Amino acid sequence: MAQLFDVYPLYDIEPVRAQGSYLWDANGTRYLDLYGGHAVISVGHTHPRYVQALTNQLNKISFYSNSVHIPQQQELADKLGATSGHSDYALFLCNSGAEANENALKLASFHNGRTKVVAFTKAFHGRTAGAVAATDNRSIVAPINYSQHVQFLPYNDVEAALTGITDETCAVIIEGIQGVGGIHVATDAFLQALRRRCDETGAVLILDGVQCGYGRSGKFFSHQFSGIGADIISMAKGMGNGFPIGGILISPKFKASYGLLGTTFGGNHLACIAAIAVLDIMNDEGLIENAIRMGDYFMDGIRQIGGYKDLRGRGLMIGIEYDFPVDALRKSLLFTHKQFTGVAGKNIIRLLPSLAIGVDEADQFLEALQKEVRQTA
Repeated sequence: MAQLFDVYPLYDIEPVRAQGSYLWDANGTRYLDLYGGHAVISVGHTHPRYVQALTNQLNKISFYSNSVHIPQQQELADKLGATSGHSDYALFLCNSGAEANENALKLASFHNGRTKVVAFTKAFHGRTAGAVAATDNRSIVAPINYSQHVQFLPYNDVEAALTGITDETCAVIIEGIQGVGGIHVATDAFLQALRRRCDETGAVLILDGVQCGYGRSGKFFSHQFSGIGADIISMAKGMGNGFPIGGILISPKFKASYGLLGTTFGGNHLACIAAIAVLDIMNDEGLIENAIRMGDYFMDGIRQIGGYKDLRGRGLMIGIEYDFPVDALRKSLLFTHKQFTGVAGKNIIRLLPSLAIGVDEADQFLEALQKEVRQTA
């Protein structure tokens, strides 16, 4: 019998059904989902409008490639542009955050002919790819090999930004709020310094919104709090509420040409319908506003409980850092209180719930956290 390649430590839990902010396992036990599969579940599990939209499309056509006209792509681009405030940007669709960032780097290299990348976190999506081959039949640009051409600099370090970005830099890539890197929020001064320095050197500024984008922070993209514009914005995760889809929003400074970028599954019918349904639900139910409201509610409750070393985040992207390893705390929340949370590193509990989460669910978490923190103390 074939075996799965064992690279993930697995809990002995088999989810079989989900609704809203809850899921049920094969034994009928209900769990509160405060993690959403790494910020993937943006509008809640099995939202009826989302399910109906996908069902309707399945009864028509589920997939064809980009060799034919797919009107759902334009509908998605129109709605995404309007909701995000980037109607003048162009949309390229792909399948994941890794693919989105690799296409962003490829496009940047085509644009200025350079190969050196500056990253302000070792956790940007797509870091595991060996190289991005930025070539076509009109020009040849040396591949961007991450191990040789990416320079990692300290996050929120303005001086490092000013000295590390040079006339040889192809692109700067940064998360407006670090995810795996520990839920650190980029300061306004830092992002504004990056924007100025990229303008001075001709480097392309790529904002990685794969986890911190799509309304999670309380704005559509977290860097919008700082009043800057990005040259390319990558996105995925919450974009399809569980259906695989990713993309990059591309500023007008870039010009498209046939064959410049490519994808097989990107922009297929089902993926577009899933993403359109997510935007419709977010807009009609005010979920970005709810992310602000509920993020403040979570943060206020966590502050009242105390016992942490640091509390960071924005909207419904929250990191609670303790001065002890959180593995036991996370397991207690999961197995005693039936609540899914995430971690970042060894000492940070990470919360990435659905943008539709409510006060009742937040109170359940706060009650459980208070009990566990008191026992730890």
